[in-house]
Amino acid sequence: MRIAFYAPLKPPDHPVPSGERGIARLFLRALQAAGHDPFLAARFRSLDKWGDTSRQQRLQALGGRLATRLEARLPAFDAWFTYHLYYKAPDWLGPRLAGVRGAAYWVAEASHAPKRAGGPWDIGHRAVVDAIARADRLFCLNPNDRACLAPLAAPDRLIDLAPFLDASAWRAGVGRGEPPLLVTVAMMREGAKLASYRRLGRALAALDDLPWRLLVVGDGPARAQVQAALPGGRRICWLGQRNEAELPAILASADLFVWPAEREAIGMAMLEAAAAGLPVVAAATDGVPAVVAHGETGLLAVPGDVGAFAGCLRALLTDPARRRAMGRAARARVLARHDITQAAAVLA
Repeated sequence: MRIAFYAPLKPPDHPVPSGERGIARLFLRALQAAGHDPFLAARFRSLDKWGDTSRQQRLQALGGRLATRLEARLPAFDAWFTYHLYYKAPDWLGPRLAGVRGAAYWVAEASHAPKRAGGPWDIGHRAVVDAIARADRLFCLNPNDRACLAPLAAPDRLIDLAPFLDASAWRAGVGRGEPPLLVTVAMMREGAKLASYRRLGRALAALDDLPWRLLVVGDGPARAQVQAALPGGRRICWLGQRNEAELPAILASADLFVWPAEREAIGMAMLEAAAAGLPVVAAATDGVPAVVAHGETGLLAVPGDVGAFAGCLRALLTDPARRRAMGRAARARVLARHDITQAAAVLA
């Protein structure tokens, strides 16, 4: 099938790296692996971060004008595929263009938030409700999304799709052994990311009696706050922003991936760590339990409980045999459930 691909939050060729961009790129590859012929239909970003009604109205109008132009300019397609649909970044293009062209409308990672009705993002919320109702297929990467979509979509339109990556790009490392080398990979920005870094810092402070070192991969506008949140001294190695090609080797050199996971919808960094044969210590938030099997491929703490998170870290820092066993199980689970070949089979 010829598929028009669109990511309203961030297009796959955006210059700034992020998990959002990475997943969009993976979807394009998975669609190709499934035998489809995808093309990037638009780069229009419909994002309103702040709940600005005037901005949402402008984006809606701009999306309408762009859709009018695309009606005449886009090549023929059989399905429109929108990746990541939510109230801050609604799809002003796909439902209309799919309808005009008589094409199917597919959506991956849609979320429905009824509490946004009548609030600052009411315009985006209503657009998402309309798009979900219009969608022929709704691919659910986060199991929690299925429950929120159920009131708007018939069960036969809801399709479970496990978060995925190309496992062939990752190799299982042997780690450093002693002292254990921890690693975390995350953007440094205000909000959930900074909150997670701060929780990580408090947990590590409780483990000062144990030998360990930490690699920190990432950068961003909150770098100074992140550096203040983590313990000082030689235990921390700041690697800064690294490109995708460098990450497999970095992860393969470590023993344990750590991240408190404040509001992680999917947890791609943890899935990448698992592909590199690393056990994961995280919190059981949102989509994390879908990629980390507690007690099998890592340990998941109660969300927001820094003491519990530190306890999970201590348990694996002091048990190298258990770390290695969990790392092997993590990679095996990725190969069995989360490889791009499994995603292609679902998308075929």
